[in-house]
Amino acid sequence: MKKLFLFFVCATSFAAAQSQVQFGAKAGLNLASLSGEDKPDDMSMKLGLNVGVFADISVAETFSVKPELVYSSQGYKLSGEGSTMRGALSYINLPVLGKYNDPSGFFAETGPQVGFLASAKAKYDGNSADMKETFKSIDFSWAFGVGYQLPENNIGFNARYNLGLSAIPENDAKAKNSVIQVGVFYVFGEK
Repeated sequence: MKKLFLFFVCATSFAAAQSQVQFGAKAGLNLASLSGEDKPDDMSMKLGLNVGVFADISVAETFSVKPELVYSSQGYKLSGEGSTMRGALSYINLPVLGKYNDPSGFFAETGPQVGFLASAKAKYDGNSADMKETFKSIDFSWAFGVGYQLPENNIGFNARYNLGLSAIPENDAKAKNSVIQVGVFYVFGEK
């Protein structure tokens, strides 16, 4: 994990020396669940949060590369027989997105994401149990997003869908992460 963070910092620093780079911070809400053929029928979305930092590295007038470092509270909710069990999965996600920037302020972005499982807990009737051993430590997904940065302002809004590409249980189950994110961001410095 330390090596990946160091790589992120070095790559961003190198890119900053070569082109125009803006840095920012972001935060928002997650609607997370699991998808795939092994998903239980009584599963629904779990509310969570995401918070992180990013670099927006300009490559051309309307195209940039956007690496991010994001904490993401994901998981799922199972309801049945008058009770609810929540699977709380916390990830440190590292997406690297290609971003098209329209001069009007609208943008679209897409790219791969690797997630590192920080914790996994089952919460049921006020009790909590560690489940980290039952999930894979690395998750691969593909991100699709859109957003808008206010004209003459450093504040913007975005929405993203993270499509799980790899099964996350340690057993043979084919369940994958499925996360909808909405949030706000702030870009430091001049626009």
